[in-house]
Amino acid sequence: MTMDARLKELEALREKSRMGGGEARLKAQHERGKLSARERLELLLDEDSFVELDRFVTHRSTDFGLEERKFLGDGVVTGYGTIRGRPVYVFSQDFTVLGGSLSETHAEKIVKLQDHAMRTGAPIIGLNDSGGARIQEGVVSLGGYADIFLRNTMASGVVPQISVVLGPCAGGAVYSPAITDFVYMVRGTSYMFVTGPNVVKTVTHEDIDMEGLGGADVHAATSGVAHFAHDSEAESLAAVRELFRFIPQNNSEAPPEAVPEDPPADARDRLLTLVPDNPNKPYDMRDVIGAITDGGDFYEVHEQFGPNLLVGFAHLGGHPVGIVANQPAVLAGVLDIDASVKGARFVRFCDAFNIPLVVFEDVPGFLPGVAQEHGGIIRHGAKLLFAFAEATVPKLTVITRKAYGGAYDVMNSKHIRGDLNYAWPTAEIAVMGPKGAVEVLYRRELAGADDPQAAAEERIEEYREMFAHPYVAAARGFVDDVIDPRETRDRLVSGLDLLRNKRDRNPPSKHGNIPL
Repeated sequence: MTMDARLKELEALREKSRMGGGEARLKAQHERGKLSARERLELLLDEDSFVELDRFVTHRSTDFGLEERKFLGDGVVTGYGTIRGRPVYVFSQDFTVLGGSLSETHAEKIVKLQDHAMRTGAPIIGLNDSGGARIQEGVVSLGGYADIFLRNTMASGVVPQISVVLGPCAGGAVYSPAITDFVYMVRGTSYMFVTGPNVVKTVTHEDIDMEGLGGADVHAATSGVAHFAHDSEAESLAAVRELFRFIPQNNSEAPPEAVPEDPPADARDRLLTLVPDNPNKPYDMRDVIGAITDGGDFYEVHEQFGPNLLVGFAHLGGHPVGIVANQPAVLAGVLDIDASVKGARFVRFCDAFNIPLVVFEDVPGFLPGVAQEHGGIIRHGAKLLFAFAEATVPKLTVITRKAYGGAYDVMNSKHIRGDLNYAWPTAEIAVMGPKGAVEVLYRRELAGADDPQAAAEERIEEYREMFAHPYVAAARGFVDDVIDPRETRDRLVSGLDLLRNKRDRNPPSKHGNIPL
């Protein structure tokens, strides 16, 4: 056979592989409102950067009629490309080929990619769209999942791992995305659950559809499994590209810096009026963040879950940072179970990948109540404390208003190795709020007063003058300085410059025992 003939044969095979399960199945995929595996890669990666690997792999099974149903690639497109010019490994499951089911060879392709990513120190992105394990292959396909899970675990904290769920992801398959760093989902077309609606109905007699059981908004707002929920695949894939503005290639590299950009023109002066004079009045901490970050930008993570705590990425003077902020507009910014878990996971990601942490604090304490106590607020709140305490990246805190009780300690206080801790003049740093403190300290006096309410108000004002300000903490060195709010951005940028080469280490150990 001549070279020309061989090249024609090669091109024919390539074209066959590009068709996945065939024209009819590709059409059905589009009719469901879903893109093909290769169309997704085109949106995710830089133009013409994708290099495919293992294009000609097919399954090995001869049982249940599979011998006659072989497809090039065996239901997953694997390879590498670039995002913003930086190399990434990526696999894209192809639902048009046997429902994207995972076979022995399908798993081997993903495992090979994971091993490549670890050896070269590059992120790995999985585009998930699969009906689950290939039943015809039995335990072999289950073993394939376990091989993937092991590598997910070994890669954790070494290279960033990102999962984009663009179709069904059920049964054991859900545990691979669950181990990865960030999970993106699309409303109406992507689902995650351990057992589907039919099994749930049989076992528990609960009647629920796929969207209600494991849709994007359920996991983004209720379970916390998904960090992002979008209305379209294009929007979701664009958001993944945006994430790469902030994260490094691996745990031995610094995150990418940006060209410094000023906040909006009136931002500095607006900081003077964002915190209300009334300490019980809410405000939106996003306004504070937007007045300080480069260009006013904030790439928020887990927006719908635990909304009383904000986490996300931004740039400050070109420095990439992870932001953790209490949100006074929701439950007064109190810490509860969901907020604590959300914050702890984000802090640990930033620490693993050398991203400095900036904390904006306005927290009245931990949420009281039977449900919280019985749900384990002690254990879950300790996760956030543990995460901040063990983090060795630069850590800066700005107390804008309340910093009460144990929550003061948890939110990156000086006592758990906060590097630079600032307070605005509006800061109130105390064991508890004035009203609660007076009720404890002067209970008998108030009970015997002619006018208990007037007596309480007088004592509250005394307490506020003595403790509800930042100067006692500043006198102790627990706060490094009390600053004009308009100086906040300059102080943070200066601090990040100062701490660029920070060296901090934890005692030698195999690993800590975070209270899971």
